Amino acid sequence: MKKTVYILVFLTMIFQVCAVEIKVLDLVSGDAISTAKITNIHTGEAVYTNAKGIAEVPDIKSGDTVLVNQFGYERKFFSYKELADNKFTVRLKVTGITFDELIVSANKWEQERREIPVKITSVDPEEVRFNNPQTAADLLTLSGEVYIQKSQLGGGSPMIRGFATNRVLLTVDGVRMNNAIFRSGNLQNVISLDPLAIENTEVIFGPGSTIYGSDAIGGVMSFYTKSPEFAANGNTFVKGNVFARSSSANFEKTGHFDLNLGWSNFALLTSFSYSDFDDLKMGSNGPYDYLRLKYQTRINGRDTSIINNDPEVQTPTSYNQYNFMQKLKYKASESWDFDYGFHYSETSDYPRYDRLIRYKGDELRSAEWYYGPQIWMMNNLKINHSGHNSFYDHLSIGLAQQHFEESRHDRDFGGISLTNRTETVEAYSMNFDLEKKFTGGHKLFYGIETIFNIVGSEGSSENIETDLISPDATRYPDGSTWNSYSAYVSYRHKLSDKMNLQLGTRYNHYNISAEFDTTFYSFPFTTAENNSGALTGSAGLIYNPDETWQLIANASTGFRAPNIDDVGKVFDSEPGFVVVPNPDLKPEYAYNGELGVAKIIGNSLKLDISAYYTFLENALVRRDYSLNGQDSIMYDGELSRIQAIQNAANANVWGIQTGFEVKLPAGFVLTSRINYQQGEEELDDGTTAPLRHAPPLFGNTALNYSTTGFKISVYFDYNGEVAYDDLAPSEKDKEYLYAKDDAGNPYSPGWFTANIKTEYQVNQNIMLYAGVENFLDKRYRPYSSGLTAPGINFIFAAKLRI
Repeated sequence: MKKTVYILVFLTMIFQVCAVEIKVLDLVSGDAISTAKITNIHTGEAVYTNAKGIAEVPDIKSGDTVLVNQFGYERKFFSYKELADNKFTVRLKVTGITFDELIVSANKWEQERREIPVKITSVDPEEVRFNNPQTAADLLTLSGEVYIQKSQLGGGSPMIRGFATNRVLLTVDGVRMNNAIFRSGNLQNVISLDPLAIENTEVIFGPGSTIYGSDAIGGVMSFYTKSPEFAANGNTFVKGNVFARSSSANFEKTGHFDLNLGWSNFALLTSFSYSDFDDLKMGSNGPYDYLRLKYQTRINGRDTSIINNDPEVQTPTSYNQYNFMQKLKYKASESWDFDYGFHYSETSDYPRYDRLIRYKGDELRSAEWYYGPQIWMMNNLKINHSGHNSFYDHLSIGLAQQHFEESRHDRDFGGISLTNRTETVEAYSMNFDLEKKFTGGHKLFYGIETIFNIVGSEGSSENIETDLISPDATRYPDGSTWNSYSAYVSYRHKLSDKMNLQLGTRYNHYNISAEFDTTFYSFPFTTAENNSGALTGSAGLIYNPDETWQLIANASTGFRAPNIDDVGKVFDSEPGFVVVPNPDLKPEYAYNGELGVAKIIGNSLKLDISAYYTFLENALVRRDYSLNGQDSIMYDGELSRIQAIQNAANANVWGIQTGFEVKLPAGFVLTSRINYQQGEEELDDGTTAPLRHAPPLFGNTALNYSTTGFKISVYFDYNGEVAYDDLAPSEKDKEYLYAKDDAGNPYSPGWFTANIKTEYQVNQNIMLYAGVENFLDKRYRPYSSGLTAPGINFIFAAKLRI
């Protein structure tokens, strides 16, 4: 009798039906994976993990099997025994051998990559965490497809498909960062973003003006910062991180913390980062021309050149920066939610290194040249509604206010007059974006946008011996405005299970108003009014013959409206040249076509290639100009040739982007990206010259290995040569940026670096990171940069989960 009872109890235990909590984590980092889908194969029921990566799976018994899957991770089956043996904790491995990825930036709404007929690349938080970029500009290089130029350590100007600065667009949480004084010269605004607060980065290649308007010619860089997470049950959800990092090449000291508090319908997230960088040290093996042999200082009231004891140290380049972010999220109901974000970033003063290495004869040209604190502040409110009515299924209303502040300060070597120019921009924007799905595979994305920019500009001259400050010419007309009004519509039709068609158009109207001060310069005008519009469109087709193929064809137009920097700026572009206002400008247009093919072979090899051609019409370029019949004027004490921004050229650029990813045995993965582009610009005499922002061939190759709690990567970054004859005319005049070839002409040598990175999960709460960048200690300078890149660089970092 007792034996029978024991058997019955044993059988009951075997076939017992119960609910269990399953936790889903990242294989390497141990981070919780939220919204992972857990499906009971026996019953077909599915549940999703919460913010802590936990889901309660009901009605599961000992003989059942579950399927766990999430976008970006390998799908994996687990038996009940396997779950129990691992204490109901499962780890998923990141996979790149798939076309399954959710993209937001293409139409401002979440879509699968396989539905989008344009080239997009993503940089996810795992890549950022593992590679430890110092700034958001360095973060973009992780894509392997965005080229970064630096004029100083506190900088980073992205180049995409031969375009840069105000011909590429930056957005933060859907809000455009480009403003009325984004210039054609190199920009460093991207460093205002905190890479440690960014959740995901997406780069759209080619014109994105249909969705994003002006400036989106070469591409769109969309940054999405971390978002507050709600609690999944009645308890308060608490999650946080403390992070510290040090790098040897510039003795970086970075500290960061973030804290998330979540309840059932309200959550908040606080993030703070601080970084301090000393002077950057270059490598030991490379061109002699890059060495910093002497530097400027002031001794006993006199400007003095000092022999640099270590010419590999780029003195001065040091600066510091802090970033603060506060986010609030409120879910009013199942259909309404509200997101508010506050962002603040401020740098110290930071030297403009490329201006400090110029010579005038045998002596350094400038005694001082530095930027004042770069300040960026944004208030951003988003209201989201799921309506499922006749007009939309989803509605997003965005209201944003931004404040930008920057300044320039320079003084000639031996001079006593310090010129100070400070600029501010108050930017306001409002967006209505809607999405509507119809039967028969039809989907509509549409919306309106309004933008208002007010520019403030001050100028002064300070006598450093007497401290007397007197008014001086401003860089821009103070109080000038730049406004934009636009509407767009994008239509997607699912022609079949294998083919999607997407069409879009946008109309943009803008106006510029400025009043010029003629106290310092005799302009032949006192006001400027510029009102015009631009119509752009796109058409794309994406064909997926099966799960292993993807073919893309796309034609699109883009435009850039002239801004205050184009119309109203007075500045020295380079020694002996001064740029003056020109109110008679119209938009420049880009016409782009591209083809792309991607193929997955045997679940272990992924190949992709994209080819594109872009034609730029009525390009806004700097050309010789005259004021009141004069071709030269005195500017900051020097007779300078007059130039102005003009619709004076056409340009074209074409190129190929290609890469592969191979899953090798035993957890190894080999990846590679290569980018090749060529560009030409028309000159005044009808001839053509190389396009300034088309970088040389560049790319990277990496061999990665990962297992539970550990990852290591050995990778190579490389860059082709730009010979003297292939330099743009404006670059040939900047000999101080380049090495000298055998004939004594400036050129940009090719280079490569060898690097190694590792991460190790000590336990559930502690992660350690270490790496050596450029361990061959190469001395190199990326094309068009004034700053020589870091030499051998040891990186150590640690993260503590709260």
